[in-house]
Amino acid sequence: MRVFISAATMGEWMPCFSKIDKLYTEQSSRLKIYFHESGVGMLASCFSLAKLAIEEKPDLIIQVGVAGCFDNTVKPGKVVVVNKEYDGNTGVEENGKWCDIFNIKLEKPNYHPYQKRALPNPHIEKLNLLQLKAVTGITVNEITTRKDRIKQLVKKYNPFIETMEGAALHFVCRSTGTAFLQVRAISNYVGERDKTRWVLKDALYNLNDTLIQYIDKLYKIA
Repeated sequence: MRVFISAATMGEWMPCFSKIDKLYTEQSSRLKIYFHESGVGMLASCFSLAKLAIEEKPDLIIQVGVAGCFDNTVKPGKVVVVNKEYDGNTGVEENGKWCDIFNIKLEKPNYHPYQKRALPNPHIEKLNLLQLKAVTGITVNEITTRKDRIKQLVKKYNPFIETMEGAALHFVCRSTGTAFLQVRAISNYVGERDKTRWVLKDALYNLNDTLIQYIDKLYKIA
């Protein structure tokens, strides 16, 4: 089983890369782990992940990284998996209302790889080996800061987290038939730009600790 761990920046998986058992990267023929840096944002990650899926034909792509959370009752540092993703950027804002590509009839809500306007992960039940909380994600190229914009997105999609690459993973993998899992650690609340209030260090620690646990469990069933 060939598994690629992907992130926008290598810093998001570097702790795992530094600590991972060499059994998984060098010795085992049953489970082989590779690391991949996709670049930041939907454009870079979509191209990079598509190239990876088509050329390498991995058995599984695990996208990892930090995320902003819409629910300010959740303690930062929590690690979640994404059940379904929405593209929160492609469309038009009119009269204070957000209209996506489905509202403006540029795409049909059930045309592959979409399903009911979303990009769900059909492998979530099988691959959520640690039984992490499964949530809805939204992907944006411009990090959300305006209160009115936050309200728009919450009203339309009811997302739990926001990232800049999640939808690219779901779009590419659903399009190519590649198994995938998106694992995120909450580093901040959406709209909070004071980074002294972020818990980036704890989020990255928890993310990579969870990733190492996941790989150990995956090895047992590979």
